[in-house]
Amino acid sequence: QVHLVESGGGSVQSGGSLRLSCTASGTVFDITAMAWYRQAPGNQRESVARMIGPYTTTYADSVKGRFTISRDNARNTVYLEMNNLGVDDTAVYYCNMIIQPMPARAPREYWGQGTQVTVSS
Repeated sequence: QVHLVESGGGSVQSGGSLRLSCTASGTVFDITAMAWYRQAPGNQRESVARMIGPYTTTYADSVKGRFTISRDNARNTVYLEMNNLGVDDTAVYYCNMIIQPMPARAPREYWGQGTQVTVSS
């Protein structure tokens, strides 16, 4: 069984920073992609940042230049560094990973439980 556990959410004033973490526990052979999504009240879940392999990253236009996604392969962990936060960044943030649990098994998608980020003006 693979589980994703998130941490790092909280409340911050506009212009502040937060760092989210998400660690995969259980049997993990390979992680081919890591990503962060967010969902604000009344909105659909949207992609924020994505990392495929060790170097390829993509970002939503709304967070480019402010958010940075990174990974620690040894810890099966993905991070999201969020700077210059604004009220529009308020949402529940979810991590997402494509994980191959064992060599003989196909990769599948896993989601974290979500962590609340609240930005006040």
